[in-house]
Amino acid sequence: MQYQNHLYMILHPNPALVGSQYNPEDFAVHYMSGSTRHYSGKVIFAEIDVNYRNDYLKIEKGLEGLVPHDDGSPKATKFISTYRVLEHMDFDAIEKLYLTTPSAMVLGLDPAPYTAVHQPDFIRIFAEITPMRMLVLTKLNFPEFGQYITHPDNPKGVPKIFYTQIDFDIDFFMNEIERNPFMNTPLPSVHSSKLRDAVLELRNNPDKRTKGLSLDSDMNRKSYKYLKHGFMFASPKGHKFFPIPPADKIEEINFKFWKQM
Repeated sequence: MQYQNHLYMILHPNPALVGSQYNPEDFAVHYMSGSTRHYSGKVIFAEIDVNYRNDYLKIEKGLEGLVPHDDGSPKATKFISTYRVLEHMDFDAIEKLYLTTPSAMVLGLDPAPYTAVHQPDFIRIFAEITPMRMLVLTKLNFPEFGQYITHPDNPKGVPKIFYTQIDFDIDFFMNEIERNPFMNTPLPSVHSSKLRDAVLELRNNPDKRTKGLSLDSDMNRKSYKYLKHGFMFASPKGHKFFPIPPADKIEEINFKFWKQM
């Protein structure tokens, strides 16, 4: 039987470029429960133009390994690279982004122009996903953060990055913790008092633009419901944005995913 070849870039939990004869939905099921590996968290991956080629990534050789099994079943995965994949990926080749729940429900996202208008010096929280995984408090807006973290002169930067924004009301949090210093943390990996101190540090220092909150953005413990805008690929040359619909829209178009997001 003839199967269609696919090229997937896994972004979370373990960055990799993988060839597969599975469609995105079947690929998600296989990754979560269909192999000898055990994994109980989220998976985020992108479909890459199967015709994309890069001298660093041995894509042609990997696709040649997509041969059905002796019983006629499709080849599920053929790993092409697990190192510096995003760095060598052309954003134009990224066709669609897929979000997966721990039970392998899948939501596909299409790229779109980024058109949000931002208030200057408004404090936000970004979750880096790959290749770095920090949780960062910053005055930079969504595109500006990508430009900052991928700038060649940034000693803490990377050539390209994939990240998202946490939907979090800083002003509300600061008012609440003033009334209740022992309130529970709104972020799983950050103590409330540490977050309060970080916000005050940014507010009191006009020249400071970013403050690290956690070495791990901990995407597995963050509901997709609490992400703002969507997901961004960024490099010094530009960005590619994948918006995530509001929760009520997801409920309408993909109820099974919505129930578990």
